Amino acid sequence: MTAELVRGQNHPLSLHQVEIRVTAGTPVLALVSAGDDEGRLAGPEALAHPGARILPGLEAPGAAGARHRFPLDLDAVGAAVHRVRVVLALPGGGPARFGAVPAPHVAVAAADGAEVAAYTVTGLDSESAVVALELYRRQDAWKVRAVGQGYADGLGALLTDAGLPGPAATALAAAALAVDTPLATAASAAAPAAARGPAGEGPAGAPAATAIDYAHPRRRRTTEPPEPAPTPEAPGQAGAPPRPVAGDAGGWSMEERLYNQVWGMFEDLARTVAAYRSAVDFADSRLDRELDDALSDPSARLTANAARDAARARRDELVARAQAVLDRDLAQLRAESEVVEPALPAAYARWDNPVWHGAGAPRESPLALRLGDLSLPEAPGLRVPMLMRLPLERGLWIDNGRTGSEAAMAMDTDRLRRLAMDMAVAHAVRLLAVHPGGRFCVHVIDPAGAGAAALAPLVRSGVLAAPPALGAAGVTDTLERLTRRVDLVQMAVRAGAPAELPPDVDPADQLLIVHDFPHGFDERAVTRLRYLADEGPAVGVHLLMVADRDEASAYGPLLDPLWRALMRLSPVPDHHLADPWVHHAWTFEPDLPPQHSAVLERALEQVMTRH
Repeated sequence: MTAELVRGQNHPLSLHQVEIRVTAGTPVLALVSAGDDEGRLAGPEALAHPGARILPGLEAPGAAGARHRFPLDLDAVGAAVHRVRVVLALPGGGPARFGAVPAPHVAVAAADGAEVAAYTVTGLDSESAVVALELYRRQDAWKVRAVGQGYADGLGALLTDAGLPGPAATALAAAALAVDTPLATAASAAAPAAARGPAGEGPAGAPAATAIDYAHPRRRRTTEPPEPAPTPEAPGQAGAPPRPVAGDAGGWSMEERLYNQVWGMFEDLARTVAAYRSAVDFADSRLDRELDDALSDPSARLTANAARDAARARRDELVARAQAVLDRDLAQLRAESEVVEPALPAAYARWDNPVWHGAGAPRESPLALRLGDLSLPEAPGLRVPMLMRLPLERGLWIDNGRTGSEAAMAMDTDRLRRLAMDMAVAHAVRLLAVHPGGRFCVHVIDPAGAGAAALAPLVRSGVLAAPPALGAAGVTDTLERLTRRVDLVQMAVRAGAPAELPPDVDPADQLLIVHDFPHGFDERAVTRLRYLADEGPAVGVHLLMVADRDEASAYGPLLDPLWRALMRLSPVPDHHLADPWVHHAWTFEPDLPPQHSAVLERALEQVMTRH
């Protein structure tokens, strides 16, 4: 049976020699890209297109057409290739956007012709290029995923997003699109539409697709359920997914492989939940439609109760199938999390991880820093580390206001503010602990001294560059020194001599913690703070604010650019973060040291021994 995928859903591939089939309502170009574990292309030579059709294991059609069939040999693509993407693009001389033509249908078929998985790319509008399917490698096994990511700016934008520089992407897109549409192909453009059944059905004989884009006003309706999930099997049994292994991702070092693996888990969880929600929404929509039909047909009133019961049973069956697929994917992700979490280095690990008890002096700066955990309601107990790449390209804002979330509104103000400062201190200690000695320097602005209790570990250990700045004079002095550093480093970089700095300028990266903003700040200080937020990250000056945005409302729109420049975090569970793939609202939970634990003090002691 064919697994009809919804956007974001994946399906295992037991076959490595497959055929890709494309059916469209207009001539399209079918291209194939060979990318790394993040889908990035090594260069123009990693795209198979009509002008350069063949890559190891891949072969693209030689012209635009309304139907395509071409082979993929996943065993021959090379060890560096982790993602093979099927790209569809509209050539010149035809429709300018996919929203003006029937939705294309893409399938993966076995050598005997049986389709393994299929996806109808619905929901497109102004896009002229789309990543339809992705075949990707995880833990030495291959899967196929329905992507459906369209690009209104065309193939060039798609290739730029895949990692090619702008000029190279533009040139490659032009070369790939420089094909003539054969007259025979153009004349048969209407044939696929005729070959399709009533609205909502797939290619002749194929089950209808369940892919629905809920934001599209012309979304298609279907009547067929998604493919039922296979019976879950224990890892290691025949047909079961391989046992998870920590670091089973691409990268030059174990740290980089673990970072990529965590992001792979994050993406897999996002997409499998998206597929489940899509399937449930489809089942509910079909139930509503069938109930309306049963009530609106006068001739069926005598059997209306039976029709309603049958409709509800079909809905429950669809949801049960979707739940089985979700349970299967979550079981695999939980097994992966169980082996990955204990293997994480200190920069990625929770504060309760034993790695903090034996962490030695780091030899180089880490790739990323753990800010907390992310989870979704469909996966209780499964938390994915939220890792932020270093150096920090954006400052952080820990919101200590009570209007940010339900949990904040239910908490005592003083308790919430203490939690926010504890979180800031924990981030500062982690930054210091995972960098070699002398690579990071921490400054604190606490105009009213309200954060003294939370800051005590930093003050006692002596890791601060200076005592916390108090009052308006302390605010002005600290901001002046850091602004001067940004100006001098920028001038040195522009002069081509980044190391030529005055002897009183600390070459280490700087972290500024600002507490109780805007207390003690006049307009000049606010302007300097905005300058540090905008210009500081590029030259090693990073901002961590602990503040209530409502308290700064007196400045009006003056501070809006500041808040937008910072990444907001919450000291209590909150739902304000979204993933880059399907834009779920994720629950963020901060990672704080366990109560009554001395892990922060031990980490600070080790920091001081390296100075």
